[in-house]
Amino acid sequence: MNVTSVSSSVQGRSSAAGESTATATYNNFLKLLMAQMKNQDPTEPMKSTEYMAQLATFSQVEQTVQSNAKLDALLASSALSQADSVIGRTVTTADGKISGKVDSVTITNEGAVAKLASGAQILLGPGIVVS
Repeated sequence: MNVTSVSSSVQGRSSAAGESTATATYNNFLKLLMAQMKNQDPTEPMKSTEYMAQLATFSQVEQTVQSNAKLDALLASSALSQADSVIGRTVTTADGKISGKVDSVTITNEGAVAKLASGAQILLGPGIVVS
């Protein structure tokens, strides 16, 4: 059994469980490693250097995933600070077509969206004037 088929079967199970296949987890790595060890050719076992290289690679992936989670939390905190600073103030789009007092702010994947007293919504970002 080659690594590609083992990897595909592990990813397929992750998708069925609702997990993102792009995100590495301890369980996925351990399942992959155990399947690889169980199905290796006894006449050509995995070398310890290959095993250590895989562990090192997984460690790097795990650190990247953790860094991304911390960065997401930092961005969310920044968006909340931005939202708090514009409520009750007047915002105007870069082209000047939409302007009004901000009643509330919703944080979305795209960023902070200000809801104006007029009912209009403005994505807070570059070019928006806050007064």
